[in-house]
Amino acid sequence: MPHPDAGNQEPGRRARARLTAAAVALALALGIWLVHDGGGARGPPAPAPAPAPGPDTTGAPAGTSAPGAGAQPGKPPPAPLPPSVPTGVRIPSIKVTAPLLGLDLDGAGHLETPTLSAPGQAGWYRNGASPGAPGNAIVAGHADTRSGPAVFYRLGLLRPGDTVEITRQDRRTAVFTIDAVRTYPRSAVPDTIVYGPTERPELRLITCGGKYDKKAGYSDNVVVFAHLTATR
Repeated sequence: MPHPDAGNQEPGRRARARLTAAAVALALALGIWLVHDGGGARGPPAPAPAPAPGPDTTGAPAGTSAPGAGAQPGKPPPAPLPPSVPTGVRIPSIKVTAPLLGLDLDGAGHLETPTLSAPGQAGWYRNGASPGAPGNAIVAGHADTRSGPAVFYRLGLLRPGDTVEITRQDRRTAVFTIDAVRTYPRSAVPDTIVYGPTERPELRLITCGGKYDKKAGYSDNVVVFAHLTATR
């Protein structure tokens, strides 16, 4: 699937509104289609319990910071990168290295999900922010399929301080540091916090988790919040 011109990637007000609605649809779709055989296999690892609510963990308004985000003392943030199509994601702490394909909206206005026939791939919402550029870049991946664990199966094992590397078509790499890992009921994902626009370069990694039901799929969405801390 060819990528569009990266110069047209930066979302305007209308694109951001579409992103919020489309991402909610994505959360529902991932929860419906991620399946395992129900033969007693354990589900994806669950994130650690969230800390007690506080000034930086209640979910700051979109455009300020991710839950749990904090400045690194004595280290200024890196300059944002220009828009460029991402080509891959690497998460060293859970041994993930995967290609990224672009995700569009389907005919019903829902965000496409990564193909089930390639469980080792993840997808990036190509009409949203480019990873490393100002804004909130959305990356989604399956936790498992009928054939077994998929690319984001171990996403719940991530912890604040772990890093996520996104390689880009312009041969630059955007390095993000994780601020928080949260689990939300699939029917109550706070879309403004998870999918809303941000001023600084941020990243969301999304998959499914929680309890599994053969008819309804997984009960929850696992969301990783991260912000840009280095470029190379």
